[in-house]
Amino acid sequence: MTTPSSLSRLSVVDALRGFAIVSIMLLHNIEHFDFFFFPAGLPAWMVTLDKGIWETLFFLFSGKSYAIFALLFGLTFFIQSDNQEKKGHDFRGRFAWRLVLLLGFGLVNSAFYQGDILTIYALIGFFLIPVSKLSNRLVFGIALFLMLQPYEWFNLTRAIQHPDVHLGDPVSWSYFGKMGSYITGTSFFDTVTGNLTNGKPAVFLWNWENGRVFQTLSLFMFGMLAGRMSFFVLNDRNKKFWRMVFFFATLAFLPLFLVKNGLGLWIDSEAIRRPLLTIVSSWSNMAFMMILVSGFVLAFQSSFFHRALHLLSPIGRMSLSNYVIQSVIGSTLYYGFGFALYLYTGATYCLLIGLALALVQGLFSTWWMNRHAQGPLETLWHRGTWIGAK
Repeated sequence: MTTPSSLSRLSVVDALRGFAIVSIMLLHNIEHFDFFFFPAGLPAWMVTLDKGIWETLFFLFSGKSYAIFALLFGLTFFIQSDNQEKKGHDFRGRFAWRLVLLLGFGLVNSAFYQGDILTIYALIGFFLIPVSKLSNRLVFGIALFLMLQPYEWFNLTRAIQHPDVHLGDPVSWSYFGKMGSYITGTSFFDTVTGNLTNGKPAVFLWNWENGRVFQTLSLFMFGMLAGRMSFFVLNDRNKKFWRMVFFFATLAFLPLFLVKNGLGLWIDSEAIRRPLLTIVSSWSNMAFMMILVSGFVLAFQSSFFHRALHLLSPIGRMSLSNYVIQSVIGSTLYYGFGFALYLYTGATYCLLIGLALALVQGLFSTWWMNRHAQGPLETLWHRGTWIGAK
């Protein structure tokens, strides 16, 4: 049954997902889509401006935008499961098949952009299935345990016992170091091969080394709980809830951010500092992510910001298509097989390019959604999910 509250909830979730997509695009652009290269010969004033833009965007979005995406992934899982349960159907089997399809989309996307998160979400998403029928309290406990980064606490405990042990470079670095051999080349085939055979192991290892695996699954579960509790329905009760989230997230972020930046000065042991930095950085990013989410939901309900934020809804409604499209366009713009703009563009130029691409995607998404019920890849995903069903 369609009610005003359900329509409002979908609208704010679509807009929030659109915000995540746009912020991911801006960050990917200044990174040259995972190829960190700083062009030489730029004037001093632009180098300074580039540095400011780089630090600002990383502060605002790095580790936060993908987390919003993960939170909404869990929320979407609940919405789909709940809709099918009301019809007397168990969605878990279809969801497993849906994840297989998502893995396929992710591999296609990874051919262009090795930093793809779709493959990671598809694999981690399978762990949602066994917890989907557990009680809210039990799911919350598991999610909280995962958010605490248990593996890093294990590493920290060992490091405290042996603080002088030498730690080698993270394994992912050896893979990332090989990127230049194919990203800068002019062969599209070599780039695709390198992204899939070298880039994917690098990204998987990096996510494990930085606590993203536990964090992502935790956010999936918290998103599912948010759906169960109807926290994204726009009403007075939830407005109070999001105000409280904003307050406590801000209260938590400030000391966590200071501790994260001070660990290098306070702790000499690399064995202790590395796992502790992963833990504190994870918590700091989650606190700031909740500031962004709660602030967005509250702003969406205000008459002053609502119309502007609602413009992000079409982008969010076809987030899968937009995510893949930005990878194809971005790699073509910056990599050697395309226009090789990594050679000439610092953060300032890349931000302008990213904003232009966001505007184009917004216009295209609005045009498309006025004519279709779903985005192009969303349609394929939906039809594939329900293949063989009546």
